[in-house]
Amino acid sequence: MASTDSETLSETPETPFHDLDHYLAIPRISGLALSPDGGRLVTTVATLNAGGTEYGTALWELDPAGAKQARRITRSAKGEAGAVFAANGELYFTSARPDPESPEADPVSALWMLPAGGGEARVVLSRAGGVSAVLAAKDTNALFVAAPVLAGSTGEDNDEERRKARTDKKVAAILHTGYPVRYWDADLGPAQPRLFAAEPGEEPEPGKPATVDAVAPLKLRNLTPDAGNGLRDADSVVSPDGKTIYSSFSKPLAGADSRSVLAAIDVATGTRSVLLDTEGMSYFPGPVSPDGRMLVVLSESDTTPLSAPEIKLHLLDVSGAAPGAAPTPLAHEWDRWPSPAAWLPDGSALLVTADDDGAAPVFRIGIPGFPGGAGHVTRVTADAAAYSDVVVSPDGRSAYALRSSYEFPAEAVRIDLASGEVRRLPAPAERPHVKGSLERVEATAADGTRVPAYLALPDGASAGNPAPLLLWIHGGPLGSWNAWTWRWNPWLLVARGYAVLLPDPALSTGYGRHHIQRGWGEWGKAPYTDLMAITDAVVQRPDIDETRTAAMGGSFGGYMANWVAGQTDRFKAIVTHASLWALDQFGPTTDSAQYWLMEMTDQMALANSPHRHVENISTPMLVIHGDKDYRVPIGEGLRLWYELLSKSQLAAGENGETDHRFLYFPDENHWILRPQHTKVWYGVVEHFLARNVLDKDLPVPAELGL
Repeated sequence: MASTDSETLSETPETPFHDLDHYLAIPRISGLALSPDGGRLVTTVATLNAGGTEYGTALWELDPAGAKQARRITRSAKGEAGAVFAANGELYFTSARPDPESPEADPVSALWMLPAGGGEARVVLSRAGGVSAVLAAKDTNALFVAAPVLAGSTGEDNDEERRKARTDKKVAAILHTGYPVRYWDADLGPAQPRLFAAEPGEEPEPGKPATVDAVAPLKLRNLTPDAGNGLRDADSVVSPDGKTIYSSFSKPLAGADSRSVLAAIDVATGTRSVLLDTEGMSYFPGPVSPDGRMLVVLSESDTTPLSAPEIKLHLLDVSGAAPGAAPTPLAHEWDRWPSPAAWLPDGSALLVTADDDGAAPVFRIGIPGFPGGAGHVTRVTADAAAYSDVVVSPDGRSAYALRSSYEFPAEAVRIDLASGEVRRLPAPAERPHVKGSLERVEATAADGTRVPAYLALPDGASAGNPAPLLLWIHGGPLGSWNAWTWRWNPWLLVARGYAVLLPDPALSTGYGRHHIQRGWGEWGKAPYTDLMAITDAVVQRPDIDETRTAAMGGSFGGYMANWVAGQTDRFKAIVTHASLWALDQFGPTTDSAQYWLMEMTDQMALANSPHRHVENISTPMLVIHGDKDYRVPIGEGLRLWYELLSKSQLAAGENGETDHRFLYFPDENHWILRPQHTKVWYGVVEHFLARNVLDKDLPVPAELGL
């Protein structure tokens, strides 16, 4: 960590979690792409640069058979991402690294290609606005890209000229006519996303010389020139034959509201047809069946102040045999929120993932017309891990996925779909060693509901040496503690001797709709009492010191930390990151106000707003906020800080001093992403906790300049 304790640290740490520099250097894996023949598996690996100031990404090839070691296949300072295989085995990705054939050009996020038979990557498409993502058809060499275009541009040349004019004249102003205007940490506009077909351009003119390796450049054909802002944050999939793109499409509604409809885009003509558009419902495309006849559709109902959303799977016949047919429900009796992943090659079943009791397993759902029962759900993976990025082998016998848990970060695995056996594939790095133990614990709420949690314990915690306890509250609020996290990693604090409690209170996913509905629109009730119930149960353990406890949370977890601070003085310290404070202020200023305002009425927001209880706060609080946070705007942190100093029981005295602290990041967003800021974040948190929980004085990070 940034500030070290000489009694517990040495030059060679016991584990990477005993020294933050070693922790930050652990490689981070994301994404999977499988070649059409099933012989190549590619993932993206992020590693820390030599200066320790940012992460660079590269593509690595893994052996699907698990026999060969992983090997790096791209290398550049700018990094690579978004790997996609075309039907002919070529590997496409995006990168902003310089084009070796045009070194004088300004680097943008261009489309690169690695040949199927090996060789060097080359740029196949570059444009002034860059390329956001690439999509490929499964059965034919049809390639598509998502890319931003300035609204009103008449073509690629015109778009480039208009971009250059804005840049040359240093114009950053954006004129909006609709909502939203911001997203997470990005200002929306004036560019708008479009979908393009990337097609072979013209060969060299007859009679003109060409090099032996000359390849016709790709040209773009805009498939969605009139999309407006409809493709913002859209999900898009391509039919196996490359003839149709299915995409969610944002439909503006009265009162600055919107919902997502499902559209089909004919690649040959660019004609867009709306397939599903229902009041009170949003639709998102899942994968297309191997024969191209059925589309998986995910629906999400609009929330209301009294009802949480319902997320369901459907099958939609897109073969043309039944035009205008309604979608067929799929596994609607299953009380989980599925995320569709991949079809089996014979079309007999769909693989999905879903949060489930502290894990996120892979499930198989039977398809109507095949043996095994239409909509029948079978759990494939049995371990308490979270799976993502699932792809299926061409023979349908295996699936590949990324797997993580609180015991290890994401790693690539092969899943035997018949037995459910999971095998870890040779990876770019070994699992980091964890010193401590992880337990599943639970309590019973006042209404009889089970409140589950993970408890990470340091080595040596016992009745004779009880550990101080940190209650960590997850964000969302629709989420669960079930997968490895780099931003809130309990083992960093376990390495400092703390026990870390990770509960799933009301509003958490993976326990059925009832568990979510218990806290819906009443954040200060069941979610709070659930947290206190599981804390009460855990502090009764002889290996936990109930006199030394603290609470921590970010986003919704930060909201709950603020609420806890105003309801009880049981904790010695509270850390609140990117937190909601005054709900009447937060609602209209977040980047997704229309969603928030559907959940809570003005009366609910007032009843559940932590700022109303500031006079009760007697616990020292560490407030953390990034100025570029648009999801929970900086105004929440600024108001919280001022009201703590002016109204809480630990308000600033005549000398201006207080036990509260405010850690402010002018250039970070909802998360602290820069490695050097991560060190500061954990260093300040450790200092604050040691001071208030352990009665121990540790220095703040030297980088703060104090």
